[in-house]
Amino acid sequence: MKTNAFEVASRYVYPSLRRRLVEILYENGLKQTAIAELLHITQSAVSRYLRMDRGALMDVSQFPDIDNELRSLADEIIRTRPSEYRIHRRLVEISVEMLGKGYVCQFHSKIDPEVNPAECSVCLELFG
Repeated sequence: MKTNAFEVASRYVYPSLRRRLVEILYENGLKQTAIAELLHITQSAVSRYLRMDRGALMDVSQFPDIDNELRSLADEIIRTRPSEYRIHRRLVEISVEMLGKGYVCQFHSKIDPEVNPAECSVCLELFG
């Protein structure tokens, strides 16, 4: 295994979750500048997420439970304007949840051919 689960989570899962969160906020009619302010990121970053220049390697919307959590987080962000730390915490929690449910296994094996999802149960055992 050349790429461990934490690397996959930080390089691919987390950015994909953030991209989907940006999409959901944008679908709610918010402008890029408002999204940037709410998420404590730059407007340029929001633009890159929407253009699929960032976080586009995983489609997290294919997991209905994860998408629902992101929609719930988007609602919370709009209502309460939480700190960047609260948002970061939720995105890390959702990333770990994805690892624990085995949602990342096939993706992990695509970026690291040495990983065999049939033999590996590290994330399922640690986070499941």
